[in-house]
Amino acid sequence: MSAVLRISQTHYPVRALGPGTRFGVWVQGCTLACKGCMSRDTWSAGGGTGVPVDDLVELWRSAVARGADGLTVSGGEPLQQAAGLADLLTAADEVRRRADRELDFLVYTGYDEDELDETRLAAVDLADVVVFGRFDVTKPTALVWRGSANQRMVPRTDLGRRRYADLVDHAPERGPLQVEVRDGDPWIIGTPRQGALRELGRSMKDLGLRVTDTTWRP
Repeated sequence: MSAVLRISQTHYPVRALGPGTRFGVWVQGCTLACKGCMSRDTWSAGGGTGVPVDDLVELWRSAVARGADGLTVSGGEPLQQAAGLADLLTAADEVRRRADRELDFLVYTGYDEDELDETRLAAVDLADVVVFGRFDVTKPTALVWRGSANQRMVPRTDLGRRRYADLVDHAPERGPLQVEVRDGDPWIIGTPRQGALRELGRSMKDLGLRVTDTTWRP
C-alpha cells in the first residue's frame, strides 16, 4: 500500500519557486508557526487532505510529460512528514531517471541544517537543493525564492550546484510572484517581499474587491 502524505495542495505549472516551470507540492501541518507566515492555512495538522504518494507521483509524471523542469516541495513543514517526503522523492526520482532531460528537486524547510536528525536527513537525501531556516519577518530580503535574509539556499548535488550556482546570491529587481485562482479565491505562489502583501490588499480594494480573509493574518 502506498504511503500517505497530508498535503494542502498541488499545482502545475509553478513559476515562482525555483527555475523554469515546476510541479509544486505544499504539505499540510507546521508547528514552527513563524510570525508573519503567509501560509497560516497550512499550519493545522488536521487540515488538508491525505493523498497516497502514488497519486502524487502520477501528477508529477504528468507534469514531466507536459514539460516540467523540476519539483518543488514546500508547506507547511515538509520535514514534519519526513517519512512521507522520503517516499515521495524516492518515487519521483524513478520518474525523472526516465526523462529526456535533467529535472531537479527543491525542498523548503523551516529547520536549520543542525536541527536535522537522521530521519530528516534521509528525507532530503534526493533533494538537489534545500532552502533552510525559519521565516523571520524582521529580516527582509531581495534574494530570489527566499522569504527572509536568514534563509539559506544550499545546493546538495552536482545538478543542484550547476543549476543553482548563479541563483544562490541572485537578487532580482522584482521578486517572482504568481497569482492563481482556486475555488474562486486568489492564491499567491512565491515569496513576497516586505510590504508586497499590503500592496496587494490595497490594490484589490482599489479595484472594488472586498478582502474578507487572508492566509497571512490570524
